[in-house]
Amino acid sequence: MTTKTVKNSIKKLVLSALFIAIGIVLPFFTGQIPQVGNFILPMHIPVFLCGLICSWNYGLAVGFILPLLRSFLFGAPPLYPNAIAMCSELAVYGLVCGFIYNKTGKQNIKKVYISMIVAMLVGRAVWGAAEMALLGVKGNTFTVKMFLAGAFIEAIPGIILQLVLIPAIIFALDRSGIHTYKSR
Repeated sequence: MTTKTVKNSIKKLVLSALFIAIGIVLPFFTGQIPQVGNFILPMHIPVFLCGLICSWNYGLAVGFILPLLRSFLFGAPPLYPNAIAMCSELAVYGLVCGFIYNKTGKQNIKKVYISMIVAMLVGRAVWGAAEMALLGVKGNTFTVKMFLAGAFIEAIPGIILQLVLIPAIIFALDRSGIHTYKSR
């Protein structure tokens, strides 16, 4: 390994730790009101940013760790079934968003949107499957209506916030030179 590779890995590891810290703190701004958190989806933002900035493997790890760690530290989200289902969903967000953005062609704002939208769709499908499996273990049902409400209808404010805020952050980081787009 070259010195540059080691420095880059350390930088990504430190940024990932920062994104975990942001994901732990950000939900406090919703006032610990579950209904507000369900609308704003504060833990999703640092996972998307990690996938976009650090790459898919770091995004996957942060997405998996964050809900579980927050559940163990603060009891929110509740471990079963919420945090377990969320760790699947957020891990997929980090993985898919980071992979599409960092592994395919030239990076730009259009690629940020494509990466995020595909990740949101796949992640929500994984969340639905996880909820169905977890609730099925206890004999409960998870209906299509419950999936659509939880994954899309109730999440519309958070989805809009993510689609506005995250590309703006990536654009600002590019303009400032802190994290520039890769041209291929």
